[in-house]
Amino acid sequence: MKPKLVKNNLIREEYFYMKHPSGLDIYVHPKKRYASSYAIFGTNFGSVNNKFRKPGEESYTVVPDGIAHYLEHKLFEGKEGDAFELFAKTGASANAYTSFEKTAYLFSCTGNFEDSLNILLDFVQSPYFTEKNVEKEREIIGQEIKMYEDSPDWKVLINLLGALYKNHPVRNDIAGSVESISKITPELLYKCYNTFYNLNNMCLCVVGNVDPDAVFTSVDKKLKYSPPISVERFFPTEPKEVMNPEIIQTFDIASPIFSIGFKENVSENHRATTEEMVYSDLILQCVGSRTSDMYQELMEQELINTSSFTNEYFEGPGYSSVIFSGESKNPYKAAEIIKKHVQKIKSNGIDEELFQRIKKSVYGQSLSVFNSISGIANLTLDFSLSGKDIFEYIDILQNANINKANQALESKLDSKFSAISIAQPKNE
Repeated sequence: MKPKLVKNNLIREEYFYMKHPSGLDIYVHPKKRYASSYAIFGTNFGSVNNKFRKPGEESYTVVPDGIAHYLEHKLFEGKEGDAFELFAKTGASANAYTSFEKTAYLFSCTGNFEDSLNILLDFVQSPYFTEKNVEKEREIIGQEIKMYEDSPDWKVLINLLGALYKNHPVRNDIAGSVESISKITPELLYKCYNTFYNLNNMCLCVVGNVDPDAVFTSVDKKLKYSPPISVERFFPTEPKEVMNPEIIQTFDIASPIFSIGFKENVSENHRATTEEMVYSDLILQCVGSRTSDMYQELMEQELINTSSFTNEYFEGPGYSSVIFSGESKNPYKAAEIIKKHVQKIKSNGIDEELFQRIKKSVYGQSLSVFNSISGIANLTLDFSLSGKDIFEYIDILQNANINKANQALESKLDSKFSAISIAQPKNE
């Protein structure tokens, strides 16, 4: 089977794609002018996948919160040694991360790419869990959990998700809790690995100064055939209403930090289509970009600062929301102004001139991703694992129109389904 060349003539970018006989989706995006290369190997398994059922099983398997993150840690320690030590010998810089919906393993290098790729493919496909090595990791991850408990930037987001969502596991911390990880066993880790680390549920993305033919040849030698598998992922029914309109936690900080989220009503297994992503991004920037009326008013009243204020379209399996975050001397006043401008744009619709300006801006930001090998690889992985294509986003964005944007706006940014999370200084 030969890889397929996929081109986008509009932006003059291309990649090679293959659905490998092993079941793995492989993307190779050559960038000959770059000195370095980057590879990322990911699976469609994140912290929200805590209840699932394989074909032939009568009951669901329920696993402790944080097990996807725990599994990520343990894969680096194989029977033959630590993968980080192997990467150090090739000169590659390796890392991994677990998010709400996926787990990914990656490296970047300027030489010895094939050797580093072989290490990546080997250790991710070679789990080795024992009572001893699983127990050893418990204290390490417990310390990491406690560190994040003391991080106001992280806790303000997790607290917001807990305020927005009543039942969906996105409300739980990615790493779990000290109590939940105490229940993780080698048997549960193998259960999750054998369920979600099936190559049909995974994706490999390679970007940089690489020879595509050499990459596919290396991959052929290393991939182990995985029989196709369908996993039923269970997500509880989530009410339209938020769990709690406000949540406050105190920290040893100088200035308050806030996040305000607008919850959207989606079905249990819904994932945003590419078109939904495009219009959500456009709407978000029309409301909250640095040229918007909302941003200007917040700045004029000195309620935010440029370095901390962000906005995000936050979506995954069974959850979707729009979030604004930042430091503010008065989070309640900042939230009031945000809601005021949200209501204004919902009542009046999006201005045509503003829409066209934002469309050009988002288009430019999207193209800038293709100047970064890590940006291309990570975005390709995100799109692939959610059943989308990186070029499709560009094409839909290019043809986006204001009528569809205003139609999409009708179901978004409803203040009746919003919540605020505040990290407050201890002396206030």
